[in-house]
Amino acid sequence: MIRMRTDLFAESLGMGISMVVLMPQAAAGIGMEGAPAAPSDGVPVLYLLHGLSDDCTIWERRTSIERYAAQKGIAVVMPEVRRSFYSDEAVGEDYWTFLSEELPQLVTRTFHVSSTPEDTFVAGLSMGGFGAFKLALHHPDRFAAAASLSGAIDLTSMDIEWTGTLGRRVWGGEEIAGSGDDLVGLLAAADAEQLPALFLDCGTEDQLLAQNRRFLDVAEEHGVEVTARFRPGAHEWGFWDEGIQDVLDWLPLRAQREASA
Repeated sequence: MIRMRTDLFAESLGMGISMVVLMPQAAAGIGMEGAPAAPSDGVPVLYLLHGLSDDCTIWERRTSIERYAAQKGIAVVMPEVRRSFYSDEAVGEDYWTFLSEELPQLVTRTFHVSSTPEDTFVAGLSMGGFGAFKLALHHPDRFAAAASLSGAIDLTSMDIEWTGTLGRRVWGGEEIAGSGDDLVGLLAAADAEQLPALFLDCGTEDQLLAQNRRFLDVAEEHGVEVTARFRPGAHEWGFWDEGIQDVLDWLPLRAQREASA
């Protein structure tokens, strides 16, 4: 894999920001698999989102995402959004605009990745799981699949004050229910036939288990198909390292689609 720590200026943020990008490479060192030949129209791409306490390097430092992605021949884009909850902050910066509008344009213009929804995926852990499902629910036409690992996917059930000033900084003290960050509400109102494939994974010892169960209950109530599992585990990197491997196996990648046809 080709690994790039990329520093760029984001117009939507009015400042410089960083991301890490992994690109498949046919040649490989000892102990690594070379990637399959890249399609002429670009390799599939996974936007992989970090959690509340993390940055754009965390998936590399806590998992073997480079090795896993090399085996699949998929590019991985890991942007940094700090403690924004993937939102346009009430007092701060427009990270949702950056993530949902500016970043995809920058990536497809700069790297040899596919721009088709069939080859575009998003996943994340905790706050990043929220971001992944938020993208899928707001822009279902852009993604083939979205995965949430231990996601904070029902903010209406959380006491946001545990994060200190984050609630006031991000949402300005406004009610989340009924807003664009109310994922359960968005799910209930969504056209089930138009949504990308959804994967939900949460540990049975995770403090976010109840809201993941509620999300799944609402999905079932409204006829939204979700690949879901609740397995032993807590809110920790051993769980997510296993989970991201399973997500990559589950993604409807072009090669995997053709193999199963």
